[in-house]
Order: sequence, then C-alpha cells, then structure tokens
Amino acid sequence: MHLMWVVGAALLGLVNCVPIKEKPKEKQEAEATPEQPDTGLYYHRYLQEVINVLETDGHFREKLQAANAEDIKSGKLSKELDFVSHHIRTKLDELKRQEVSRLRMLLKAKMDATMEQDVQIDHLSLLKQFEHLDPQNQHTFEARDLELLIQAATKDLENYDAAHHEEFKRYEMMKEHERREYLKSLDEEKRREEEAHFEELKKKHKEHPKVNVPGSRDQLKEVWQETDGLDPSEFNPKTFFKLHDTNSDGVLDEQELEALFTKELEKVYDPRNEEDDMLEMEEERLRMREHVMTNVDLNRDRLVTLDEFLQSTQKKEFNEVDGWKTVEETQVYSEAELQRFEAELMAQEAKLSQQAEQLRQQHQELQQRQVELDAQKREYQQVVLQMEQRKPQAQPEQVPPAGPGGELKFQAQPPHAAPADQALPAESRPESIVEKAPEQNQMEPPQNQQHPGVVIQ
Repeated sequence: MHLMWVVGAALLGLVNCVPIKEKPKEKQEAEATPEQPDTGLYYHRYLQEVINVLETDGHFREKLQAANAEDIKSGKLSKELDFVSHHIRTKLDELKRQEVSRLRMLLKAKMDATMEQDVQIDHLSLLKQFEHLDPQNQHTFEARDLELLIQAATKDLENYDAAHHEEFKRYEMMKEHERREYLKSLDEEKRREEEAHFEELKKKHKEHPKVNVPGSRDQLKEVWQETDGLDPSEFNPKTFFKLHDTNSDGVLDEQELEALFTKELEKVYDPRNEEDDMLEMEEERLRMREHVMTNVDLNRDRLVTLDEFLQSTQKKEFNEVDGWKTVEETQVYSEAELQRFEAELMAQEAKLSQQAEQLRQQHQELQQRQVELDAQKREYQQVVLQMEQRKPQAQPEQVPPAGPGGELKFQAQPPHAAPADQALPAESRPESIVEKAPEQNQMEPPQNQQHPGVVIQ
C-alpha cells in the first residue's frame, strides 16, 4: 500500500497496525499517488507536507510499522525523529519555518484589522495559542514538534464531528426561522397555501424504502447484492471486508466505511427533488459512520480491522431488523433552543441596525460637510474673480527718447504752439505766482543782486 496514507493515519490518530506489504520499486513509481481527503484542520497543508517528508525516510517507516496506537498518541514514536537522515531533518526545518511565517502573517492581518497601525506585536506570546508546533523554537523541527502535531490533530479530529453536528443544528434552526418569518409576511390565504405545500413536501420526503441500520446484516447484504453483484445467500463477512478494503491496507478507514452507506442514502435523498436537502444527506452520512465506529471500532483508533469487523458480526445488534431513523425523524433541536437562537438573531440584527444607523448619520454629516465646502469654494472663486476685474489696466508711460549717452532728449515746440507759460492756466502762470506772493519776494533777498564793481556782460 502507499505509505503516505499510513503515516497520515498515524498523525491523524488513525493508526494502522497491520504490516505493510512492500511493492516492487517500479510498481510503486508507476502508481499514481491517491489524493488524500482534507482533514478540515487549519494546519492541514503543514500536516500533509510533514507526512510526505517522513514517508521518504526508511528508518521512520520501519518504526511506524511496529508501532501501535498508544505509542503514537503518547509521543513515543516522536522520539524516533532523532534518528532520521540529515536531509529529512533539513526539509522538516524548512517546513516549520514556513509554517511559523504563515502564522505570523495571519496574526499580523488579524492585528491590523482590530488595532491601530504600527503596534508592536509580541509574536512569541501569540504563537503559543497554536498547539500544533513548539513556539519556543521557531527554526528547527524537533521531536517535540512531531509530538505536538500528533496530539493536536488527534484532539481536533475528535472534536470535528461534534462541531459539524452543532453547525448542522444551527443550519436547521435558521431554515425553520426563515420559513416562519416568511409565513408572517403573507396574508391568511397565502399562509394556508404555504403551510399545505410544506406539509406535502414533508410527507413526500418520508415516502421512501426502508433504511437499514448501518453495519447490520441487512445493510451489508444489500451492498453485497446490489453493489458487488453477488448472491445474497452466499454472504461472507470476511470476503465482504476484503472486497471493500479498496486500498488493501488491512483496515476500513472512514472513507471506505462511508462508501458502504451510499445505497441507503440514495433511498432517501435525490438532488433532483425539491423536498430533499443535500446538507441533510451529508449529516445522515456522518451519523451512519459514527454509529458503525461506536459499535465496531473497539480501540477507538478510527479504523476498523478485520478482527473488529468479524467480532461485530457476532453481536446481537448485527442482526437488528428495525429500520434506521433518519434526520427528519429525529429531533435535531428543541423549541427552547430555537427560541434562544432567534433571540440571538434579534440581538445581532439590533446591533447591526445600530451600526447601520451610525454609518447613515456619518454619511449624512459627510454629505453636509461636502455641501458646505463646495459653497465656500464657489465663494472664494467669486471673490478672486471680482478682484481680477477691479485691477486697473496699466497704461504705458510716455518716456522721452534717450540720446546716445543715455541723456534725455526734448523736442522743440512747433512755431504755432503757445508758450509754455501761456498754455498753463492763469493761476499757474509765473506772473500770478509772483503777484500772489509779494511778501515772499520782499523778504528774501534777490538771488542775482549785483555786487559793486561787477559788470555783467
């Protein structure tokens, strides 16, 4: 068989204690690697990459074959990591550094969304919330990392089914809540019609062949006859087990078990029918698998060995002829749970409405502020325009022409032009100035008074 699935099963708490048959190297290379199912864990990729690397080490592979479920879950197998080859350790170191880097990016994105920018982040303290690796050592992959990875995956997968059931319950309550709210919006006549249609669909959904109890003789014989095409009178549990151990690893894992319930599910659910909900079908498949694991998987390693399977056929429950109660025949939630769920929805809607009202008010305030800013802008533009219009148009001054040396040149008056003093107004003529200021002329001595003995030519 392909060893990757064995190691993956071990790290997921799905321990395979059956010896592994070696295949020729050429045949192993020729076979395509089967795609492993997604565990649903947030560190699924890291887990799968560690499995891929460990699979290539011969020493670790031998120790895994000899290990049991308790050795793996207790961490005893993790100590064998100290003996794997150097290049394997180097690859594991690189995988861990990449995982730490990924977690740091997730933490930073979360902090950026909830806090102010440029806040110092204590990555060491925050990494401690992740249980699948050792945060004290962020650079090398040690035995402690493998131990923590196994423990975290085992615990998380044990809680996975419970979380899935809770999610399905909330889905069913939401569906019923929306139906009731829709009925409230209708008038009396329309409401009666919808109620009648709803009851008709429920009745139609219940009209299906009998569903056998998963893992019972009737259920397995039906698979033997209709899927395997064998005579039901020749049913043999050991042969049945080998036929449905599709990867020939000596155990029935969860996927191989769920494949046995396909015929039973097809009796109840058809994607073409309005009354059939495919999410309910997946919940039904999970319930069937859990029922078989509870009654057959004795060591709770989430695998069914041949011995466990044969022992289950000797129990009284194996011959149970009563039918299986499907999801719609069981009470997924109570009326009190539905009321609490609706109260939670109302509280959430009230909170969202309050936030929406705050955003609406902020939007209106921003719009009003924008209107004010636009009005101020138009006002400023009008003021600037008026100032531009009031500016006098500059007239160029007439400057006399300049001579070669830069001296000013004055033009002679034409003959017909009046003297300059006559051109002036009467009050501005020199005679008027002299007449207006006789006292000044008498007080001040004449500037050109001749001294005795001086003759002016």
